[in-house]
Amino acid sequence: MAETLTMLAFCAALFVSVGFGWPIIPALLIGVLLFSGYGLIRKVSLRSIAVHAASSIRATSTVLVTFVLIGLLTSLWRASGTIAYIVTHAIAVIHPVTVLPLSFLLCSAMSVLTGSSFASAATMGTVCMSFGLTMGASPVMLGGSILAGVYVGDRCSPVSTSALLVSQLTRTNLFDNLGRMVRTGAIPFVLSCLVYGAAAVVGARRGSQSDASHLAVATERSASYGVPDITMLFSASFHLHWLTVLPAVVVIVLALMRVDVRLIMIASIAVSTAICIGVQGMGLMDLVDLLVFGYHASDPQIARLLDGGGMVSMLTVMAIVCISAAYSGIFAQTHMLDRLQHAISALAGHVGAVTATVVTAVGAAMLACNQTLAIMLTHQLCTGLHRRDVAYGEGGRGDAGAGQIDGNAAVSAGDDDLTDADERTHLALAIEDSAVVIAPLVPWAIAGAVPLATINAPTSSLLAAVFLYFVPLSRIIGELITRKTASVLA
Repeated sequence: MAETLTMLAFCAALFVSVGFGWPIIPALLIGVLLFSGYGLIRKVSLRSIAVHAASSIRATSTVLVTFVLIGLLTSLWRASGTIAYIVTHAIAVIHPVTVLPLSFLLCSAMSVLTGSSFASAATMGTVCMSFGLTMGASPVMLGGSILAGVYVGDRCSPVSTSALLVSQLTRTNLFDNLGRMVRTGAIPFVLSCLVYGAAAVVGARRGSQSDASHLAVATERSASYGVPDITMLFSASFHLHWLTVLPAVVVIVLALMRVDVRLIMIASIAVSTAICIGVQGMGLMDLVDLLVFGYHASDPQIARLLDGGGMVSMLTVMAIVCISAAYSGIFAQTHMLDRLQHAISALAGHVGAVTATVVTAVGAAMLACNQTLAIMLTHQLCTGLHRRDVAYGEGGRGDAGAGQIDGNAAVSAGDDDLTDADERTHLALAIEDSAVVIAPLVPWAIAGAVPLATINAPTSSLLAAVFLYFVPLSRIIGELITRKTASVLA
């Protein structure tokens, strides 16, 4: 009963915060007080709670340093003209008939390069939305294709904060995770392209049947959205020399060479800094201000597309990670989630570990209201589930009773190192294919609400972000087939 009341109070704090548009950090701090209070009720000393919480926070130090590097990198890419160069050359391929699949592909490419769904939505997403609307595309389908695209890279970019967080939590190799994510995301990606291609063809046929009205609507939308000439706009503020694309090239080349992600970022930061000074003519003091506070353009139209980045921009996500890590330590000490973990383990025995992880991620995303906390809650609740996959083969039939595993104890249960590594690998992939892509689909979660608000797309666009549905569904179907096959062979 105490667990339920504590969790309900925490949910209330989160929903009030999100509902009124308040910062989420105070609500998360209220959670720390609530969960600590629960521990005190259970006779756990405050000192023990604080020590375990601090230990969990220290374990995130590596990912926090990486977040700082990402903040520096994204501000420099904006100021050096890297993003402006890419957007300017990418929009040349946008065509009315192919605007939906191209918006998905271009936003996917931008998100893979930047590793940020928000930055991709603010740059390539805004441009694709504006141009797509003037070409008569459906706002719902266009918004869905952009939202799906910006989360392709957020899920599997070498500089993605979510990918880095998952690898840190599960103690797995980032590049190995990326390779597995590419494999599990390939079919959903192709299917998404086909869906958006089919929608574009249907839209083009409807448009050809009413050319006059289509032209009138396109003209009206063009006037209302005030779509600028992107090339002229960026050329007026940046020297769009081919050198400006080098920071992105450095990331791609070094990632293919599997260089440590922090070294990749440092190399790209160095190249971007040289371009800011040598090509864009930025002064030293302006550069320091840029690194700390991010890029801020004097032109309002460019500011709408490019403003952001800097170390300050990462403070919120870093605070969320630290507070969420503290939760992990508190939960481990108070055993507050033990009953829920056993229930999830029992569910995994019946439907499979991947399906149970997806179900858990849905609940975590609806509760957490943000992607970072959803990832950490899913990890906390599902640790140990995938040991069954290692023991019986992925999707194996593990007995629901004998297979129940305590989430915190399973990893230390005396299996050999290879089995433990395999279990962590399965868990990392399951989180990437569930919590990371499900969080943006929750209407009240900032993971989806912020990109949609940035590109001025309707909330109903969530229904058209098909890639975000296809990824977890494909994993569930794959597990079901594997379990059925194993059952027949047995």
